[in-house]
Amino acid sequence: MNIEQIKQPFTDIFLGDFSDNPMQRNTPKVLFATVKPAGFDGPKLIAFNETLAEETGLGPYEEKDLDFLVGNNLPENVKTYATAYAGHQFGNWAGQLGDGRAILAGEIISKDGKKTEIQWKGSGATPYSRHADGRAVLRSSVREYLMSEAMYHLGVPTTRALSLAFTGEDVVRDMMYNGNPQLEKGAVVIRTAESFLRFGHFELISAQQEYKTLQDLVDFTIKNYYPEITTDGIEKYKHFFESLCTRTANLMTEWFRVGFVHGVMNTDNMSVLGLTVDYGPYSMMDEYDLNFTPNTTDLPGRRYAFGKQGQISQWNLWQLANALHPLIKDEKFLENTLNHYGSYFWEAHDKMLCKKFGFDELRESDEEFFTNWQGLMQELQLDYTLFFNQLEKLNPESDVKSLFENVSYVVLTDQRVRKLEDFAKKYEARLISNTISREKSLSLMKQSNPKFTLRNYLLYECIEEINAGKTEMLEKLTRALENPYEELYPEFSAKRPSAYDDTTGCSTLSCSS
Repeated sequence: MNIEQIKQPFTDIFLGDFSDNPMQRNTPKVLFATVKPAGFDGPKLIAFNETLAEETGLGPYEEKDLDFLVGNNLPENVKTYATAYAGHQFGNWAGQLGDGRAILAGEIISKDGKKTEIQWKGSGATPYSRHADGRAVLRSSVREYLMSEAMYHLGVPTTRALSLAFTGEDVVRDMMYNGNPQLEKGAVVIRTAESFLRFGHFELISAQQEYKTLQDLVDFTIKNYYPEITTDGIEKYKHFFESLCTRTANLMTEWFRVGFVHGVMNTDNMSVLGLTVDYGPYSMMDEYDLNFTPNTTDLPGRRYAFGKQGQISQWNLWQLANALHPLIKDEKFLENTLNHYGSYFWEAHDKMLCKKFGFDELRESDEEFFTNWQGLMQELQLDYTLFFNQLEKLNPESDVKSLFENVSYVVLTDQRVRKLEDFAKKYEARLISNTISREKSLSLMKQSNPKFTLRNYLLYECIEEINAGKTEMLEKLTRALENPYEELYPEFSAKRPSAYDDTTGCSTLSCSS
């Protein structure tokens, strides 16, 4: 790989702590601290994303590159660091947080000028590890590696994954925080993004009243990642906030389209580029439930439940607005922008649903249709992905019960079947009123509704196999997630088996997942 091409423009521009000291501490008034990866004696490669390596300009993998993939024996040009940020966690101000188990190698620029940051996750402690060891276990690393790539191929803005490797050491983790710590295999994943900047970076500097640094950070972000912004002065910062609101709303819409539940939407887990970042206790939707949260830490309040993700993203943007106020200095503008966010999001959301259903355009009557559909989905516990796959096959002659009985997590009684039949009639009537052909309608559905989503039970099985030294399922899942709008493996297009309904690490996840 072309590791010698990696540079550190961020550390060249901003104030930092250059001590290389990993001792956990506050680092006021700086945006990063230099720190070296821990180093591992017995690394072993599990997976490498050759396509991504070529796209970023890193190039093909060679055996000697394994050291780099876990942070060992780094060349002179790779000067590693962790960034400082703050955040609101579960609605409460948490103060300084930062890259607790992530260390940045820097940035590489591809031949076509695309910038990509490279970051290890699980490579050792940093000043921001908050009494933890900075390591990662296999299960969380597999989940990050596979899911970030799955989201990319689904068409959802996201960070990506370059490699996955065993560290050769065991790590102690209490997965469910219930006083039962166990040894687990350690692993490191390299993830990439155009930038890993978060809402929390801006919150930290603003809270410290370092307004010149705040302005410099926003200017840096606009220059590098918002080339469409050409205004100056306060108008530039207003345009930035408006654009970020749009990107965030569009991201939430995509999460709803594919049935993704993040699980821990703290402000420090929100990207200022509108990317999905930090794959912890996430889940793809099995049975449709607006109140579903995969995160045991989010119970019983369900702050980050599936149906609340649009609302929470708006709340998070309010916190960012407070942080940016010293630059924008216009409360009315911020208030109007955030009030508009709700209407923009719901219009984008409903237009997205129109495509999933194959409707020509959003009509006023569709709101009632969608509301009734949501109630039906919840009552009959219909599988989100499989429902739309079956809906593509629906026609006036269909036997509704036989079409949908294998996508419901409850028994379809006669009463429930009648509700499905009533829905089918209303759906058919709406399709008949379309101004586009049935073929065009079906094309919209096929483009919007994946055949494959990476469900937690599949990840659980894959992790168990890798732990046992097998990689066949990892390879199959990789092929499937790279082709989510095709049905490469029919066995993956099935409801969650009942055996996994209450399996720890599958249906129940914690923030350590």
